[in-house]
Amino acid sequence: MPKNKILKSYVNGKFIDSRHYFNNINPVNGEVISKIAEADKDIIDAAVASAKHAQENAWGQMPVNDRCALLHKVADRMAEREQEFIDAEIADTGKSLFQVQTIDIPRGTANFRTFADMVKFDSGETFITELANGEKAINYSVNKPLGVVAVISPWNLPLLLATWKIAPAMACGNSVILKPSEETSSTAFLLAEVMDEVGIPNGAFNLILGRGSNVGDHLTSHSGINAITFTGASSTGKQIMKSASDTVKPVSFELGGKNSAIVFEDADLDKAIAGVARSSFTNCGQVCLCTEKVYVHRSIFVEFVEGLKAQAENIKIGYPLEEDVFMGPLVSKAHQQKVLSYYELAREEGANFVTGGGTPKFSDQRQHGYFIEPTVITGLDDHARTNQEEIFGPICHISAFDDENEVIKRANDTEYGLAASVWTENISRAHRVSAKIDVGLVWVNTWFLRDLRTPFGGVKLSGVGREGGKHSLGFYSEPTNICIKIDEH
Repeated sequence: MPKNKILKSYVNGKFIDSRHYFNNINPVNGEVISKIAEADKDIIDAAVASAKHAQENAWGQMPVNDRCALLHKVADRMAEREQEFIDAEIADTGKSLFQVQTIDIPRGTANFRTFADMVKFDSGETFITELANGEKAINYSVNKPLGVVAVISPWNLPLLLATWKIAPAMACGNSVILKPSEETSSTAFLLAEVMDEVGIPNGAFNLILGRGSNVGDHLTSHSGINAITFTGASSTGKQIMKSASDTVKPVSFELGGKNSAIVFEDADLDKAIAGVARSSFTNCGQVCLCTEKVYVHRSIFVEFVEGLKAQAENIKIGYPLEEDVFMGPLVSKAHQQKVLSYYELAREEGANFVTGGGTPKFSDQRQHGYFIEPTVITGLDDHARTNQEEIFGPICHISAFDDENEVIKRANDTEYGLAASVWTENISRAHRVSAKIDVGLVWVNTWFLRDLRTPFGGVKLSGVGREGGKHSLGFYSEPTNICIKIDEH
């Protein structure tokens, strides 16, 4: 994407330049990638009006098969422009080519195909009602779109998590207004171009660009928005819930996590070490599902710590296009400073730094980027702030445990409840422990393995509602019951 490129909002089938710009920064070297034209209240109001018109007319009234055929065209065109999406995602995030090529972009495309196919087979409920006095009726439900859905997506998996919401919302007949993170707006802009190219009706998809404090508040509090779906920080989710409460609109939140990995004495140690290294350091720890707390049975604790130390120190940190690069930079200077402040907090709380704890040294452009070392620590109490607050960086704390009940209680001792992983070769223990952990998702002997049909979401401060498969279709649809009396004659 050219450095002088201006990313614009997309409203009612047109790209709109607000003339108010801020810089989009490459986290690898600190250089300006492009400029972003920040939307104002008038642009947001226009997006809401156009979305409402499209939902009530061309888009919302379109037969489901035609609607889904258009969404397949979106996926096809995304696939044709895949290299552009890859380049844009790498420039915005600094992720490795391998991750963007194998996860972010193909799964973003797959979301449109998956939900376009799934919604065609979505059905309501039907009941024959027989009353005591002999009267009969048939009750059935029809699923109708909610209307205008605001989609607020995060910077860590920009395209993947935006399409994870946009695809089912549009498949159900809703119009969408996407507000991506100001840190990572490039792939959202490309998606708007694709929507325009394949002929999505004007207003069915709108893109609002800008910073959360300037743009997000007006969007989420807008009376014309019928539902809000958000992935991001728990603190932001609380603010959105407050603004949505005035109009009692439905919300779906996937928020923060302080996720645990539990390694039992009978685990395959090599697989567990490799798995925890992956779950702690993937995407520089910037995944809501990443592991930040590791509980290891005391009998294998020393061996596990040594193994994870070796894995962390063997991680290649570098340019996204370098071969075998596993970790790129953090997304921004501000986030780098936040994570480093937690490294310092861990020191103040008395942590033992097994490895890492600072920033890598470079003698090239990367010295201006936002890189950080993968870090393994031990020695802190469960209630230390480092072990209770989400850091969202490549750091994990390892502690020993002695028995099953103890570790379940400790893993559940958190305000968060998104995900966990359990490492054991005992199948009964796997079932038993997994069911007792207060989270929305448990992996056994793996991590980040996803099926788009299964429920995804968290409990406690980690979210409200579930996404995936019928759960997504259920949120983006409003069931109406129709009761018809059946006369005997």
